[in-house]
Amino acid sequence: MNHPVVVSVNISEQKGTCKHSLQGPVTITMLGMQGDAHAGDWHRQLSLLAQESIDKMQGHGLVLQPGDFAENITTQGLDLLTLPIGTRLQIGTAVTMEVTQIGKECHLGCEIRKLVGDCVMPREGIFARVITPGTMQAGNIITIMSKGGTL
Repeated sequence: MNHPVVVSVNISEQKGTCKHSLQGPVTITMLGMQGDAHAGDWHRQLSLLAQESIDKMQGHGLVLQPGDFAENITTQGLDLLTLPIGTRLQIGTAVTMEVTQIGKECHLGCEIRKLVGDCVMPREGIFARVITPGTMQAGNIITIMSKGGTL
């Protein structure tokens, strides 16, 4: 059985821009990803987007990398849109997070939309807040701890 995994952990210093991949363990604090523009005391500390969503966009002839849609965590093998708000995920052995929002409104002037012509993040990305801080990296297994607040 294949487990869902982290394909890439990505960061940007400014909001609304593409993120770049980080190699090795990345520190996740109670405010989100250390050094990321979206870290803070709010409900969208971390963003997740499936590699499968990126692959769909590549099917339109675009050359894309993890982080190009400004997601912090690129996943594979996990249908993010089926996870209700309140779902708890564990990444690796330490980091846990809770899904707080599915999709978002795309703001005007989004660098990703300008570069790519479309942005899947508003339709297919999800957002989470940190429950347990720790470190994560590409290759970590993603485990659904509970769905929508239930065990």
